[in-house]
Amino acid sequence: MAELTTTKLNAESHLLLDQPLLRMPYELSRRNFKNAQRYLEREPSTLVTSLQTLTRSSATSTSSDAEDTLSTLDAMLAKMQTLKRKLEGLHEEEVKIHASAAARISHLQDLYNVQSLVDVKYDEWSRTRLSRLLVDYLLRSGYSASAAALAQEKGIEELVDVDAFVACQRVQRSLREGRRTGEGLMWCSEHKQGLKKVGSQLEFELRFQQYIELVRQGHEGGEKGVGGNGKLVEARLHAKRYLSGNGDMELMGKAAGLLAYRPWDPVEPYASLYADSRWDHLASLFLSTHHTLYSLPPRPLLHIALSAGLSALKTPSCHSQYTSSSANASSSTTAVCPICSTELNELARNVPYAHHTKSIVENDPVVLPNGRVYGRERLQTFNDKIGTEKGWVRDPVDGVNGESWKESEVRKVFIM
Repeated sequence: MAELTTTKLNAESHLLLDQPLLRMPYELSRRNFKNAQRYLEREPSTLVTSLQTLTRSSATSTSSDAEDTLSTLDAMLAKMQTLKRKLEGLHEEEVKIHASAAARISHLQDLYNVQSLVDVKYDEWSRTRLSRLLVDYLLRSGYSASAAALAQEKGIEELVDVDAFVACQRVQRSLREGRRTGEGLMWCSEHKQGLKKVGSQLEFELRFQQYIELVRQGHEGGEKGVGGNGKLVEARLHAKRYLSGNGDMELMGKAAGLLAYRPWDPVEPYASLYADSRWDHLASLFLSTHHTLYSLPPRPLLHIALSAGLSALKTPSCHSQYTSSSANASSSTTAVCPICSTELNELARNVPYAHHTKSIVENDPVVLPNGRVYGRERLQTFNDKIGTEKGWVRDPVDGVNGESWKESEVRKVFIM
């Protein structure tokens, strides 16, 4: 009975890590619906108004106005065809989103059909999830081509969001490397309602950066004598249109101060506003806003899964004040402890220690003067292996270069 309880699969606990799997299609579908709704509300009303105006003018027109009427009708037909193409594109995207959602629901349902952790079907499901986590990690790290290739090879294209991350990286790259705000503002326009709902300042920050660049161009143009005043006037008009409604008087004071201080003046806070690091700030702000809007965790899912597993294995010895076993070639734990490995040691540094409700200790435990506890047999085997002088012992963590103690100083441990 105990073995069956241990191997029984709890699907609910497994799915805690997979919540974004269904949230992403939902958010994409909602955005797609909002775009279709906006087209249907704006375009038909314009066409109806134009048609009514044309009807009234045609009732009193002469034969000489027939050519103008036909031209107007052709323009209206072209607008309707454009609307049709847009709606068809949105419909195709909606079909893909629904197919992706159905595939993800089926993938999660497969887990509920598995009753035991030792079932071969659970191994297959776990490998599929591992592939998803790897694709997510590659996408977040900027390796979109590798992520797409891996998804195609494993047949999980509908379980990952390659296109969404590629679009996100395109905007992020335009801010960080291209020093452009156009694509970011276009993204804000498409997600206007969602950004307003979460109280995001992304659009305002992008508009403020536009103002900074206009002022920069104005000062640089004035220095070169190529019409810098025109850019400064444009900057003031831009601030009046996009920044004045923010209500932050301190920020508006800084914005006004930029008109007096040039980019090469070492005066704060204006030098920081002119600095290139502002673009890195905008790229990071966009990324966090994107993930918040689409209910994506800020960290890669692979890191979250690894952290959970590492926490179950971590003990105080893994990150103690003594030399880490990952850097100690003579340590007997280097090859067997994942936490102490050079690959995972840094990632596991900030995860909590394991909490075990049942302690498992070696036979005949003893404690060294430094407070570390080992089984007497393992301690003796280690010291024989490294050639410790008879009657003396060394700590396996410190190795051959560590401090040695007399065997009489080693005390027996009694478990209460």
